[in-house]
Amino acid sequence: MPPLARYHIKAGLVHFAAALLLGVLLAAQPVFALPPQIAALRPVFLHLLMVGWVTQLIMGVAYWMFPKESKERPRGSVRLGWAVFLLLNGGLALRVIGEPLLIFQPGPAAGGALALSAVLQTAAGWGFIANTWHRVKER
Repeated sequence: MPPLARYHIKAGLVHFAAALLLGVLLAAQPVFALPPQIAALRPVFLHLLMVGWVTQLIMGVAYWMFPKESKERPRGSVRLGWAVFLLLNGGLALRVIGEPLLIFQPGPAAGGALALSAVLQTAAGWGFIANTWHRVKER
């Protein structure tokens, strides 16, 4: 398995574990009368689950298993692949920080973090498409 695929999959597992812990906390909130602000973490839970776990796992497996592009560049651009990994995880980290910040301390910093998060994750998505497109071909 190529290193980039391993990093995507392992980072996805870390995000999955974090999402599970946060999901338990969200589910326990009404039962244990935890502060109502805990419910504000629901978007973080969803992003950790869908972007951090599902999207990242798909990207890692696709990078590893899709047909080779060519003998010279079997998995496309390695440099672009790493950029996708960094953009996706950087954007997710900003989302995890910015989402609660926007709720508890609204202001330009939190809004800017969420906007930058969206830009980074979108760039990662487009980079992944650009790097993978030529690997999807007929036999």
